Amino acid sequence: MAELYHSISTLMAFGTMVPALAIAIIGAAALFAMARNPSIAAKIQITMLIAIAFAEAIAIYVLVVALILRFTA
Repeated sequence: MAELYHSISTLMAFGTMVPALAIAIIGAAALFAMARNPSIAAKIQITMLIAIAFAEAIAIYVLVVALILRFTA
């Protein structure tokens, strides 16, 4: 049972670190793009928010899988 808890904690750790890193990269790229071309900042911001939502969805999927593993095993 301890091995299962270790696996779940590892899953949650990577499942939150990777989307957080992706969101940071998306945000940085959007800021650089807005700095280069301020006239299309609104389009870049909308695209950035959609990309961040998709990256955050990965963390939610990991949470669901971890909860399924926790309560079914």
